Amino acid sequence: MNRRINLPLEIVPARARHIGFLARHMRAVDRRECAAMMGRDPRGSLRHALAASTQAWTALVEGRPHAMFGLVIESALTGRGVPWFLGTDEVWRHPRALLAIGPQVLSTMHDSSPTLANLVSADNAPAIRLLQKWGFTVNQHTILVGGLAFRPFERVRLPSMQEKA
Repeated sequence: MNRRINLPLEIVPARARHIGFLARHMRAVDRRECAAMMGRDPRGSLRHALAASTQAWTALVEGRPHAMFGLVIESALTGRGVPWFLGTDEVWRHPRALLAIGPQVLSTMHDSSPTLANLVSADNAPAIRLLQKWGFTVNQHTILVGGLAFRPFERVRLPSMQEKA
């Protein structure tokens, strides 16, 4: 997936060279999520997530990496994958572009994982709204991870009529 959505947002395959800039400019709420869930700083979290992902992309804004996102397969047997998204304040200034990339990205993720599920910081209102617009169910209850309140979210692709036959 390498297509321009809405200037100045461009989605390209994620590369290790994107990590440094993104880690230095990561949103505070994403930094807290990294520390709570992974026990790592932004650079370490991005490196780990990129290495563990079967699919990963970077959102470039004016040619600079302002978000990285991808999918970690939790279980091939159950078809469960863990989507993740870490970004800067700048990428969130383009909500329509973020909304527009959802269908293609989620379709690609669902090709390998019918169930997509993870946790989002309860304080991350923009991410919660985007997840809901992308068709995820975001639970109201919270769970504590690393001292931070998170809300579970999930999206299940229903089998098409062709897949049922």
